[in-house]
Amino acid sequence: MCSGLAEAQQLPPIFDKNTQAQKDSRVRQYLTPKRIVWTSDKSGKSIVNAQSLLLPGSGQADLVHKNFCTMISKDGNTPGILLDFGVEIQGGIQLVTDQPANQKPIRIRIRFGESVSEAMSDIDTIQGATNDHAMRDFTTEVPWLGTMQVGNSGFRFARVDLVDTDRELQLKEVRAIFEYRDIPYLGSFKSNDERLNKIWNTGAYTVHLNMQEFLWDGIKRDRLVWVGDMHPEVMTINSVFGKNEVVAKSLDQARDITPLPGWMNGISAYSMWWILIHRDLYKNQGNLEYLRKQQKYLVGLLDFLMQKTKDNKENLDGTRFLDWPSSENPKGIHAGLHALMVMTLEAGAELCTILDEPAQAAKCKATATQLKLYVPDANGSKQAAALLALSGLVPAEKANAEVISQGECERFSTFYGYYMLQAKARAKDYDGALNCIRNYWGAMLDMGATTFWEDFDLAWTKNAAPIDELVPEGKDDIHGDFGAYCYKNLRHSLCHGWASGPTAWLTEHVLGVSVMEPGCKTIQVKPNLADLKWVEGTYPTPMGIVKIRHEKQADGSIKSTIDAPKGIKVLR
Repeated sequence: MCSGLAEAQQLPPIFDKNTQAQKDSRVRQYLTPKRIVWTSDKSGKSIVNAQSLLLPGSGQADLVHKNFCTMISKDGNTPGILLDFGVEIQGGIQLVTDQPANQKPIRIRIRFGESVSEAMSDIDTIQGATNDHAMRDFTTEVPWLGTMQVGNSGFRFARVDLVDTDRELQLKEVRAIFEYRDIPYLGSFKSNDERLNKIWNTGAYTVHLNMQEFLWDGIKRDRLVWVGDMHPEVMTINSVFGKNEVVAKSLDQARDITPLPGWMNGISAYSMWWILIHRDLYKNQGNLEYLRKQQKYLVGLLDFLMQKTKDNKENLDGTRFLDWPSSENPKGIHAGLHALMVMTLEAGAELCTILDEPAQAAKCKATATQLKLYVPDANGSKQAAALLALSGLVPAEKANAEVISQGECERFSTFYGYYMLQAKARAKDYDGALNCIRNYWGAMLDMGATTFWEDFDLAWTKNAAPIDELVPEGKDDIHGDFGAYCYKNLRHSLCHGWASGPTAWLTEHVLGVSVMEPGCKTIQVKPNLADLKWVEGTYPTPMGIVKIRHEKQADGSIKSTIDAPKGIKVLR
């Protein structure tokens, strides 16, 4: 019988006990293209039988010499073809070749794109297309009568071009390699509004794609653990997938590479979000053993934070940041950081009480109380106003009426939009929140999105072509013509986990699920249907799945049916 690492990793017995191996937690599937968006040849002379690439394949080369696309380069003409796989994925591409007369390897250029325009672009300083974080534009070789698998990026579209002249490429298959965690969608949301249903599902899928070996921010660009950005992602994971190893793995990585005194990702707010994530994760999962592993770092971080106050105000150093759209409003940033400090110290007090650290809990409470004596001005920042409302520094009704609701969804952001929605819920403005979800996140769907974006402005859509089309003359390129800061033009990520807020929000406030006791031992189910007629869904807990359905009656009352696993107390 095998023993040691070989047994633990299920390696073949040929490996010795000193072999180091790490098992990948992901699976892969192969996707056939849905359509051909573009070819360089309309005559049928340099690209022959392109439609064969839309046939299901096996990934295996053969000697039958049938059903393949031929790409022929001659007279200086190097043909190309653009394929659409129908939905954004994380992974690469598989090419299966046939047997032309020349048996030498053939050079091809591959370009991945989250949009048609990105897949059709060159890496330059004009439109911002890059190979940052992941190679999405590169040249490689494919074999004669064989299979090549290459690529590791986020994309929906792939363009393949011949590089050299006087060559013939016989392509039997071009399939996308979809790498993902094979995990069930335990949570669900469905209502009489299909637009909201699609938004919920799109947010869930956006986060799912970013649940790779670590919890990333984006699958094309920002394939990194950005701790603050994780908070909306973790709230979505709690609502859709329940407990998943990627959360703890990413939180622990951020802790381990950021010794104190130091800010996670160099950003003071992100260390505060680390504490808030742990509070919300413990609330949902009730895993005291895991929380205790954070105790030493948590207590030290709270001490460090409390040193960063002066005259009852936050006095944080490091990069002072909420999100990019608010980054040119220093007064708004100060207000947001002050509110976030209050929220963090109150969460820290909760966690320290649980961890039998009464002295530290008392210090956190006292400091938070002192900070509440000062109420900064949001300075028109919807981000800051949301945090001021959620911290209790400003009445939510006031923050919503005077700042957040002004211009409806104008000046929303995909990251802090979640907290704007949370503030609206606290102000009981459920109609306004649902309208912003439909109009703001829904507009990305109207532009062809299958995942939610790093940033978005409704003004971009006025004269824009959707991302799944070649941009006609006279139209704006919604991917290539917009963006700002670190995400200008085609560098802009169109799959960013921080944009998934509506998924968690709809589950919490429309389906109505709030966790009242750690580990979901007690939950409250209090729906807010606003203009909806009915809603149903599920919520994952450590003890099983809660099933819920709400129906609005003729008199406006709500009839609710709730089926909870044994051990869960349900408050209404």
